[in-house]
Amino acid sequence: MNEQIEALLDAALLHVPFDGWSDTALKAAAQDAGIDLALARALLPRGGVDLALAYHRRGDATMVAKLAAEDLSHLRFRDRIALAVRNRIEAAEDRELVRRGATLFALPVYAADGARAIWGTADLIWNTLGDTSSDYNWYTKRATLSGVYSATVLFWLGDESPASQATWNFLDRRVDGVMQVERIKGAVEKNALARAVLAGPRAVLSCIKAPDRASKTEMPGYLHPETNRQG
Repeated sequence: MNEQIEALLDAALLHVPFDGWSDTALKAAAQDAGIDLALARALLPRGGVDLALAYHRRGDATMVAKLAAEDLSHLRFRDRIALAVRNRIEAAEDRELVRRGATLFALPVYAADGARAIWGTADLIWNTLGDTSSDYNWYTKRATLSGVYSATVLFWLGDESPASQATWNFLDRRVDGVMQVERIKGAVEKNALARAVLAGPRAVLSCIKAPDRASKTEMPGYLHPETNRQG
C-alpha cells in the first residue's frame, strides 16, 4: 500500500469512530498527517469509502502475514479455515471501525464495494490455504466462505463474551456446517446412481471455469470456449 495512504489511514483511525468513514474523516486525517488535501483526494478520490477499503485491505494483509508465520501442517483443513477467519477478524482490532464500515457498505450506493471486499477476503483465504480449484467449485467455495465470514463479523460486533469466545464458538459451528455440505457433495460423487441422475447438471457446471488470473477483466468468471462451439 502507498506510504501516504498508510499515513492517511493511520491518522484517520482516530476520527472514524466519531465521523465515520467520511470525507470529514479524510480531511482531518490529511491535516493530522501533514498531507495536502488535494493529494489526499487524488490518492483516495472517493474519500471515505476508499479510506474504508484501504482499511479492509490492511486487515487482509495482516491476516496473510499471520497465517504465513504459523505452522498449519498439524491442523485439519476446517481448522485452517476457522483460523484464517479468526485472524482476519482479530486484525480489525477496533469494533467501532468495523461497525462504521458495515454502516457505510449497507448503503445501496456502496453495497457492491462491500460485497467485492468480502469476496476478495474469501478469495485471499482460499488462495493462501492453497486452493487449486478451477471449475465451479472455485465459486461455491468463495461464496460459502463469504457468507461464513460476513455472519461471523456481524456476530462479533455484538459479542460481549470474554475474549470473544462466543464468536469463535459461532465460527466453529458455521465452519462445521460448511464441511458437512462438502462431505455430502463427496458422498454424491461416490454414488453411481446420484452421478447418473446429476449427469446433466454436472455437464453444464463443468463448463464454468475460474477466472483467468492473468486476465485484466473484472468479470467474476468465464465460460469455457468449448461451450461456444457449433455442431
